[in-house]
Amino acid sequence: MGMENNASNSARTKATRRLLAAATVVVLAALGTVPATAAGHQTPGRTGSAPAAQRHDARGELLALTPVARHDRDGVADFLATAGMDTGTVRHGVRAYRLTYRTVTPQGAPTTATGLLVLPEGGAHRLDLVSDTHGTMAHRDYAPSATEDSGRYAAYLQASAGRAVAAPDYLGLGKGPGFHPYMDTGSAVTASLDMLRASRTAAQRLGRPLTGDVYASGFSQGGQVAMALGKALEGGADRRFTLRALAPVSGPYDLEHAETPAIFDGRVNSTSALFYMTYFLTAQNRLHPLWKDPSEAFREPYAGIVDGLFDTNHYEEEIIPALPATLKELLTEDYYEKIQHPTGALLAAIRAQDGNCAWKPDVPVRLYSSSGDTDVPIANARSCAADLAWRGVRAPVIDQGSTTHNETYLKSGPQIVRWFDAESARH
Repeated sequence: MGMENNASNSARTKATRRLLAAATVVVLAALGTVPATAAGHQTPGRTGSAPAAQRHDARGELLALTPVARHDRDGVADFLATAGMDTGTVRHGVRAYRLTYRTVTPQGAPTTATGLLVLPEGGAHRLDLVSDTHGTMAHRDYAPSATEDSGRYAAYLQASAGRAVAAPDYLGLGKGPGFHPYMDTGSAVTASLDMLRASRTAAQRLGRPLTGDVYASGFSQGGQVAMALGKALEGGADRRFTLRALAPVSGPYDLEHAETPAIFDGRVNSTSALFYMTYFLTAQNRLHPLWKDPSEAFREPYAGIVDGLFDTNHYEEEIIPALPATLKELLTEDYYEKIQHPTGALLAAIRAQDGNCAWKPDVPVRLYSSSGDTDVPIANARSCAADLAWRGVRAPVIDQGSTTHNETYLKSGPQIVRWFDAESARH
């Protein structure tokens, strides 16, 4: 459920991604890497004597700050124009950094994660912050901090308009350890919140302190995360940050009543349905066992390979050919029926990701989607809008028409920048 993985219409091949990764290595070699303790970027929170895992401020602690890219204004505009984006809001060049920081696993144990911080060159001294949460990606090198690819479109677009951008990789992607707990909203929120904290420290060290105002956006999987992060911020998760506006794009906000039914009635294309559901099942099974043996859910010979395919070290171009053409061919007859009428642990796993629109934001919300999306149908946005409306919040669903899933973000992104500009001017 993201630009990096519109499986039926991938804009890049694996070879291209590897060339991009190689180019990134060249950039790193030119820029050098900067640990948080070097060049004046001291690791924060070292004033006390308590072990880091026991300190109140350990979550979000910045461990390393690594420059990964720098572009002037024309370079940013060229990068975005190549994707077909409106570049009218590009006002500044950008500098991008990989942050390594402390966070927690889905079980609450200490771990680390990485993310991308992008700062504008020029503009205000103190910067508002955009939280940009990315869509579905299978390989860890798709993550925003790892490769200069479509995962950086939103970050560069927003930063070039004059705001700082915090784009978490999530757990298990980028340089973070372990598997990625795909569609585990809780851990995506903790990783995203802790990325905001690490970004606050890094921006201060880089001489561009943050105002504390946060504008939240995200695409596909990240649209759902943006809504949940907004809820956490308004609930007082960190009083140093004030949510100002929410603008998620094409989020799967309602797995139970919108996304899953669409997988089986043809509104989601068959390749994406296969990819998303297989990724979801394998990731959720690691967190909340859904079966005793994979053969309960998957037909042979797939039962023995599906878990390994989603280990964050396989490209979508490797995963899709290793699976059959449809979900019905992949799953056992019993499990195919069970997904359509979930019960027990499977239903609990689905419902644990839903409900992120069931609150009353005190900030303006716009939901971007498109009626042409065959990855995350617009029914998800309409369900979210209905949840908000029931609580007295009017959140318009902005339908981008017949555009595809990826194109929905390419069209929505510049519109969101302009809306954030207008909302920022009000504060």
